[in-house]
Amino acid sequence: MKFINIGKIVNTHGIKGELRILSDFKYKDKVFKKDFKFYIGKDKEELIVNSYRHHKIFDMVTFNDLNDINLVLKYKGKEVYINEEDLDLDGEIYIDNLIGYKVVVGTKDIGVVTDVMHMKANDILRVNDILIPYVKEFILKIEDNTIYVKDVGGLI
Repeated sequence: MKFINIGKIVNTHGIKGELRILSDFKYKDKVFKKDFKFYIGKDKEELIVNSYRHHKIFDMVTFNDLNDINLVLKYKGKEVYINEEDLDLDGEIYIDNLIGYKVVVGTKDIGVVTDVMHMKANDILRVNDILIPYVKEFILKIEDNTIYVKDVGGLI
């Protein structure tokens, strides 16, 4: 299994086992839902989401059979993971899987993606020393392990 970190449990909420998760995961609508499997902490303890709601900047969840604050206090401060295989993106590519893809600008091969930086506004692909925003205005298409990027003056 390949695990993806989707956030951190920062506190409890109320006395009925609800947990506050701080997450900036891009595909929240795909994972924060009933019956989805989360893996908590370094030991990757498997828990199944019972309920979800959004509250202020937090993602509030309860897990099956953990309906008391005393049962969930031990998770406070722990990281939350999902199994990449459970993530169904409806044909969309998970951005971290773009590492190693060849990048072509116009007709010129400029290298391969070595890193993906997750920023608040948008993700950024690092190709050698070049940073390319991962937005539809720059990325023309992705096929056959190749990313085709629009030739924008000053970008490269």
